[in-house]
Amino acid sequence: MNYFEFNGQNITIDMLIKIEQVVRILSESKKISFDKMLGRFYSSKTFRNLKNISSGLWAESAEFIADDFNLIG
Repeated sequence: MNYFEFNGQNITIDMLIKIEQVVRILSESKKISFDKMLGRFYSSKTFRNLKNISSGLWAESAEFIADDFNLIG
């Protein structure tokens, strides 16, 4: 199973919670279903950056990440 780690700590649950928060913000603002937005988010550059722990994006707020998605997709 894949998981996310930062400084030797498993942050997978934190990442899953953050993804849920970001997708909820985006789905509500764009008025589309959560599931449809989740698919769009998973195929985005923002999600690729979020999975790259060294980018530091995972440590930002859900609102910041949603803004990043709106800017670069």
